[in-house]
Amino acid sequence: MSSLSNSAPLPAPPSATPTPSIVPPPEPAKRGPARWLIPLVLILILGGVAYWKTRLAAKTGGPIVTVPTVTVVVADIQRSVRVTGTVAARNFASLLAPRVLGSRSNVNRGGMAGALAGGGSDFNLVLLHLIKAGARVKKDDVVAEFDPTNQLLRLDDYKDAVIQTNNSIRKLIANLAANKEAHDQTVRSSKASWDQAALDLKKAPVQAAIDAENAKLTAEQTEATYKQLVFEDALVIESQAATIRVSELTKDQMAIELQRAEGNVKRMEMHSPMDGIAVMASIIRNGEWGQVREGDQVNAGQPFLTVVDPSSMVLDATVNQVDAENLRLGMKASIHLDAYPDLELPAVLEGIGAMSKTSTLRAGYVSLIPVRFKIEKSDARLIPDLTGSADVVLGAESDTLVLPRAAVFEENGGSFVYVQTAEGWSKKQVEPGLRNFTQVAIRSGVQKGDMVALQRPL
Repeated sequence: MSSLSNSAPLPAPPSATPTPSIVPPPEPAKRGPARWLIPLVLILILGGVAYWKTRLAAKTGGPIVTVPTVTVVVADIQRSVRVTGTVAARNFASLLAPRVLGSRSNVNRGGMAGALAGGGSDFNLVLLHLIKAGARVKKDDVVAEFDPTNQLLRLDDYKDAVIQTNNSIRKLIANLAANKEAHDQTVRSSKASWDQAALDLKKAPVQAAIDAENAKLTAEQTEATYKQLVFEDALVIESQAATIRVSELTKDQMAIELQRAEGNVKRMEMHSPMDGIAVMASIIRNGEWGQVREGDQVNAGQPFLTVVDPSSMVLDATVNQVDAENLRLGMKASIHLDAYPDLELPAVLEGIGAMSKTSTLRAGYVSLIPVRFKIEKSDARLIPDLTGSADVVLGAESDTLVLPRAAVFEENGGSFVYVQTAEGWSKKQVEPGLRNFTQVAIRSGVQKGDMVALQRPL
């Protein structure tokens, strides 16, 4: 027993894999009273609403229907038609670039400029000064000035050419007189030679045969020479007169070119032909449209500026042929410009076209009638080429009962409305008056303040 008790303890056995403990699942949470209280309240509310709707439907005889309404008011009403067009001036004056006159080949033009210039540069028109667009001008005011350098050079060249031609003519006359005197001296010498040959011919009887024959030939030759010179005397005179005449014609042509050059210099400065507003034309510059400005080169005869009378502004427009039947001369209109929406100008219809305009961009049976409105009020912003519209008043009534067109119903050729009363909706016959696109005037059948339905109540 003692040995056993004193012996060393036995080693522990190897540990085995522990057995996992089983965890019981959590118990479901118990539903509180809020989970079923919210649906119960909703059910009670919906049931109450349905109950009251049923009670109201039983009293009124049907379900409740909301009908939009409007009140009858007293107002002014007018019927109009809108047309679109472009502002233009009835009184205007277009200024064209001056036409430079003269020879383009520089014929009979003296001076180095005339010798070196090809002729085309003299006809280039470059704007040196130009009045500002929209500026007011008076008659005879300078509105444009073209570069006059080429024209001044041309003028100086022709002045020098005329002086040189006059000197050349005087020199030519003097030379021709000297040539005539030399020719006459030649004729006299020839006559003397002929006379001498005739005297020598008288000695032929006493001379040898060969000398007599030579004297005879000399006499015949000197006679022929003298007669030829006498015949040429008239030709020399005619030649001298022709040469002088050619020089005189050249001088006259140069004088004409000189007058043209003087006129061209004056044309470089352009004046306004009337009082008005300066409006610039548009040209193509670097492939884009733009207003004419200083430094631009324009062609002769090209419009570059227009002076318009601001008191004669009109609106040229077109109207559908159906609406044109309702237009009459003298009708009032209101002009509105697209560029200035806040601007309204009074106008009057002063012209209706007799023939319609056709276009390939619309159907053939749709035609537009041209009309013109005279703008009766001037404004600094009113210039040509502005787009705008005109509202033409076709008819108007003031201080009348007015309702929207949706409130008036048509049936069996008559008009009626639904008026709200204490008992419900009452259908009343009305007499409509002037109508436009949104409103209609009521002449009888309702009173101011009545509540009228905008749709048929059920």
